[in-house]
Amino acid sequence: MKNYIIGLLAAILLLAPYNGFGVTPLPEEISQWRLAADQGDAKAQYNLGVIYENGQGVPQNDTEATKWYLLAAQQGDAKAQLNIGWMYENGKGVLKNSAEALKWVRLAAQQGHAKAQYNLGMYYYNGQGVPQNYAEALKWFRLAADQGVAVAQYNLGVMYQTGQGVQQDFTDAFKWHGLAAKQGHAMAQYNLGIMYYHGKGVARSYAEAIKWSCLAAQQGDAKAQFNLGTMHENGKGVPQNYVEAMNWYRLAAQQGDAKAQFKLGSMYAIGQGVPQIDAEAVRWFRLAAQQGHTGAQSALKSVGEQ
Repeated sequence: MKNYIIGLLAAILLLAPYNGFGVTPLPEEISQWRLAADQGDAKAQYNLGVIYENGQGVPQNDTEATKWYLLAAQQGDAKAQLNIGWMYENGKGVLKNSAEALKWVRLAAQQGHAKAQYNLGMYYYNGQGVPQNYAEALKWFRLAADQGVAVAQYNLGVMYQTGQGVQQDFTDAFKWHGLAAKQGHAMAQYNLGIMYYHGKGVARSYAEAIKWSCLAAQQGDAKAQFNLGTMHENGKGVPQNYVEAMNWYRLAAQQGDAKAQFKLGSMYAIGQGVPQIDAEAVRWFRLAAQQGHTGAQSALKSVGEQ
């Protein structure tokens, strides 16, 4: 099984701030917040921003949300600073302004707000509004990760795994992937499975590789589904089972994974785990070939397909 490195693809987007109150506030509560906000109460101003942004008990209005977030943020409210940064970054209620977004996110991060620390790390990782700086990204990811932000833990795992902004260290990569995986982060679970399979940063264990790959696969991770197919096909950590291998390959193939599509084609071609069906073999080879899979392209040529 190839040692895939996912990188940070799924972590490129900034974390969204607070998504509203679990229960819509009562009109009396909103009236009290409005009175307090007008008197300069930062928490009440923040609360008004939240309900206007999410349309809870008031008509949804990004401009009004931005007004109240800004008032609270100017008083040092970290949650409001993160939220006004989000509004500027996404042009909600204000003109999009990444420099202004970065300013407010940094202020929140410097106060220890975990999501803001993660987002600031992403600004540095992507070179968005600041010069790209992996070491600075690592610093902010670590601060967020220490507060339990799973995607920050995952990012640290990848950076240690690939040596971005830090000396490559598979033991530390395993540690951070493990913390994120235990919180249910699918790509961390996938990477943990890979590390157990290859014995990178941890003693090799096919059983553990199966366990973590299965958890990621159950969340729909196509690469984990493909890896489970490979392990069932080759009897790694589980008894060899071509039918089960086909089931996992099919799930990954249906998501567009070219390697899984090629595997399905190959198994249909020889009747391994499924009845031998040439038309199905050609169909899956064609799908993989359209994505540039050279093995599938060669297989199609051998049966006279273009």
